[in-house]
Amino acid sequence: MKETAHHKKSLIYLAGFMGSGKSTIGPILANTLGFEFVDIDKFVEKKAHKRIVDIFATEGEQGFRAVEQLSLKEIAARDHCVVSLGGGTIANEENFQLIRESGIIVYLQLSPEEILQRVHHRTDRPLLTSADGTKLPKEEIQQRVQDLLQKREQFYGRADVVIQADRKRVGATVDEIARRLRGLVDT
Repeated sequence: MKETAHHKKSLIYLAGFMGSGKSTIGPILANTLGFEFVDIDKFVEKKAHKRIVDIFATEGEQGFRAVEQLSLKEIAARDHCVVSLGGGTIANEENFQLIRESGIIVYLQLSPEEILQRVHHRTDRPLLTSADGTKLPKEEIQQRVQDLLQKREQFYGRADVVIQADRKRVGATVDEIARRLRGLVDT
């Protein structure tokens, strides 16, 4: 990481595909570090006064991404905070640069098989449902997961810290992240 000792960052961004555990690990990590926790999806819903699925339904992905980006800019001005990013928040160069400049990126990496195992039954993920919100066949979900992962990997792969999160206990993952952040985070 290209940080100097006198310029540590105090925002930690958890990045990863949907189902990687960002929203579960984030509050525990924040508590461990004595930081605030923000889930960007919940922040967006509060800001828009709508659920994400409803934003997608009325304004499409582009409308959602616009609100998400405004929310990210607001959150990036904070400090001593663990931020759970949406799966695609980081997959935009402008967002990526803002995240990179304002904090440390921790990528919770899962295999495509583990992602599919964790998300195939979910109907609250607009990118994994049909236009009318109905559940897609497992094969179609698998293809979408692979396509999205392929597009996003160029961003995920540039994270400061990569944590292999497949079949690992939450506590063990949090401990590993905290250990790997030592010396990088301004606490």
